[in-house]
Amino acid sequence: MNDEILQNDFNPLKVILPVLFMMLAISAFSQYYGQNITLPRYCHKQMETLHYLKKIVENDSPVGKESRRPYIIAAKLLFLLPKESNESNQAYLQRADYYLQNQCLVRQ
Repeated sequence: MNDEILQNDFNPLKVILPVLFMMLAISAFSQYYGQNITLPRYCHKQMETLHYLKKIVENDSPVGKESRRPYIIAAKLLFLLPKESNESNQAYLQRADYYLQNQCLVRQ
């Protein structure tokens, strides 16, 4: 009977540690990918991206009959550099412009 009790012991660390490791690995990879792969793509068309980002931030329905692709690209920037809750649209756009300029200078 004692052998049966010992075999049924559940060790939660065997589950928690691998899950925690995977969550940290995914977070680290997504941060790396965002900084080193995604952000440099904006350096090629920085002004165009900021133009579309401005439309996204200021309009409820910015697309109309245009192609959606540039808006999707700009929306990714909104995801990578989120707008703060009390930040005005103009302040956010200036911060995004400054951030992109710094990222592009570092990469060159």
